[in-house]
Amino acid sequence: MESINSIQLVAVMVMPVLFAITAHEAAHGWIASRLGDQTARRLGRVTFNPLKHVDPVGTLLVPLATFFLAGVLFGWAKPVPIDWRNLRDPRRDMALVALAGPGANLIMALFWGLMVQLGLAIGASFAWLATPLLLMGAAGVLINVLLMVLNLFPLPPLDGGRVLTSLLPPHWAMRFARLEPYGLFLLLALLALGVLGGLLWPVMYGVIHLIPGGDAALMVVANLMQQTP
Repeated sequence: MESINSIQLVAVMVMPVLFAITAHEAAHGWIASRLGDQTARRLGRVTFNPLKHVDPVGTLLVPLATFFLAGVLFGWAKPVPIDWRNLRDPRRDMALVALAGPGANLIMALFWGLMVQLGLAIGASFAWLATPLLLMGAAGVLINVLLMVLNLFPLPPLDGGRVLTSLLPPHWAMRFARLEPYGLFLLLALLALGVLGGLLWPVMYGVIHLIPGGDAALMVVANLMQQTP
């Protein structure tokens, strides 16, 4: 595989990132609509149009800045509005809505893993097609597993925090939910201290190894890390 620079690497990652964010957010809204809350559907958020979910700062500026400055891809999309009062069983259904996003990322990771396998099957005979499939597939596996595992971290406003809030007794759930305004700052602090990566990477690697094409995706990413200036 030929060496690519950072600009080309970003270009390869654009489609997997947009699909990962779009599927994640649309899944939240779709499950909410199935469980009684039509807020996201009325606002046009149950869609695969990435423009409906992109946050100019969180989806574009912050990921580009963290990637080029620190080699870490970090960001967020516009939250999908959910009115828990419209849900049939608010405590249970909020957990299901929260789990829908990481679940969508798992499905996307499986899809991109199959693209990696397809790229390997095509081989050098059709390098013009195999190379993009391998690069985008590897990026798609890594990005979607990262989003899935990160969002399951039990800290509000992440999906894992909302699931834990739904599982805690009401008194403790109210106290835990008060962390939400500070959740992003706590997450950034854990990231800066290296604690977050130490917690997430082992889980990510374990999940990737279970995905068809996951080991090959890791090899492609490792090769890119060595080649990219």
